[in-house]
Amino acid sequence: MMVKDVAELAGISVRTLHHYDDIGLLHPSETTEAGYRVYSDEDLALLQQILFFRELGFPLKQIREIVSRPDFNRREAMELHHKLLLEKRVRLERMIKTLEKTMKHEKGEIEMTNEDKFAGFDFSSNPYEQEARERWGDQAVDESNAKLNQLSKTEQGQLGEEMNAIYRKLAALRNEPPASEEAQQAIGEWYDWLNRMGKYSLEAFKGLGQMYVDDERFTRNIDQFGEGLARFMRDAMAEYADANS
Repeated sequence: MMVKDVAELAGISVRTLHHYDDIGLLHPSETTEAGYRVYSDEDLALLQQILFFRELGFPLKQIREIVSRPDFNRREAMELHHKLLLEKRVRLERMIKTLEKTMKHEKGEIEMTNEDKFAGFDFSSNPYEQEARERWGDQAVDESNAKLNQLSKTEQGQLGEEMNAIYRKLAALRNEPPASEEAQQAIGEWYDWLNRMGKYSLEAFKGLGQMYVDDERFTRNIDQFGEGLARFMRDAMAEYADANS
């Protein structure tokens, strides 16, 4: 199908399809000598996946990272989309009920408490993104463990020393602003070290930093190098991810 036909079929603009191509998210299978994009059935299947992710609030960069993974399974993604869209429907139904009650309240037909007025609202996080990150973020851990198992005891010891050295450097900086040049340079070393072990996207790196604070086991181990280090690393990792996205 030509790009105009695909745009009409999917309900998106030709410009959007051109953008997807430019950022490496969706390349058409064929380009004619005249420069026209031609999309195959396989391309359309991928476009459907992309639009499902978009409907659930995923940024394009993260969608690209997910669908380009070697272990990306389309059927598994469909099952996840189905589950998350059902959850979204439940959430929307709650918000619709809240809106209907609010309309009646405005007409003086019923009374609402302040808590009633905000039932169904929760913008503190994206639960759909979190679940997908948990699913497609596992590969980094698996690859890390596989690489470690291939190393000798001596090599593992050297890596451990490198890790501890980075922790000590960060601990010495933990009272500095996380966005400072020194902090960002040190946290960049941590990002590079992690990616020697596995494949961590910037978004996964940011999520890992949050885990350092949310999971008491991480916090306890990291703070052995200095009280407050886990929280400092969380903030520095978020700054690093945002600055390099």
